[in-house]
Amino acid sequence: MKNKVIKISGIAASAAVVFMAFGWSFFEMTVRCKKNRKLVKKKWFRLSHTKINHPVDKFEKEYEDGKAWCREQNMQDCYIRSKDGLVLHAYYLPAEHAKRFVLLSHGYKGSGFGDFAYIAGFLHENNCNLLFIDQRCCGESEGQFITFGAKEQYDVQSWTYYIADRNKDKLPIYLYGESMGASAVLMASGQTLPWEVRGLIADCGFRSMKSQLQDMAANWFHLNWVELLLFRVDLFCRFFARFRMKDADTTNAMKKNRRPVLFFHGMKDTYVVPENSQYNYSVCQAPKELVMIPEARHLCSAYEAPGLYREKILEFFAKYD
Repeated sequence: MKNKVIKISGIAASAAVVFMAFGWSFFEMTVRCKKNRKLVKKKWFRLSHTKINHPVDKFEKEYEDGKAWCREQNMQDCYIRSKDGLVLHAYYLPAEHAKRFVLLSHGYKGSGFGDFAYIAGFLHENNCNLLFIDQRCCGESEGQFITFGAKEQYDVQSWTYYIADRNKDKLPIYLYGESMGASAVLMASGQTLPWEVRGLIADCGFRSMKSQLQDMAANWFHLNWVELLLFRVDLFCRFFARFRMKDADTTNAMKKNRRPVLFFHGMKDTYVVPENSQYNYSVCQAPKELVMIPEARHLCSAYEAPGLYREKILEFFAKYD
């Protein structure tokens, strides 16, 4: 009897280990920071959805030219400390005849010089002081975990006050995010922000960490029921990264926010599906506009329809400056 109990206990323990191991692998892939490792050599990150949704797949010249322009600018290094003690970094590029500040919040495992490569020069030419923030765990910023906006929203908030403290002429401030950076900006709008913040621009933002992981599991790995997987990921987020998955959600902020929002999304986006921006738009209680670009993939609207994209941004500035 004793041996049988031991055997059953061993089987149960082994099953529990296997059960948790898959959740740990997904947590490691999506949440834990790996910026110092060579991810490009990992087959796991060569998924077709990642490749075809990157601007370089179709617009390589425009993308690389934009990055080169960013690197050529004489930018200033800026630093703040996050609410949980991380040193965060940003690059600041002032305009000669500035009319506004624009905070640029890049996407998941991205960079300001990459995600905003094609639009940064245009913004600068149109009298925008630019602050390219490195999200926690990216670029020169510290951090071990990417939190899908749960903590990044407070980093955006802190950077906004950093700008406001140095905004001697009280110029308008805009928060412009792409992908996860857009979600972080939208979430930050539910927090207290300086009065100079006049509006938000959100390109391809998702509605929540949970919905995004569900979409990835279904569309990328054909896993149609992932509640147990997400339950395990949430446990690891709480225990190791000190945040709850439900904290990364735009809903409450969109219901609370009263600042105007300009939404963009590509209708052929299979990385963050268009329904995310449609949802954020539907619950947003502030003045809003949703621009859907029919042929655009993830973060490709500015490349696919540059005239319309830039026109909408300038109209937004003119209306709310």
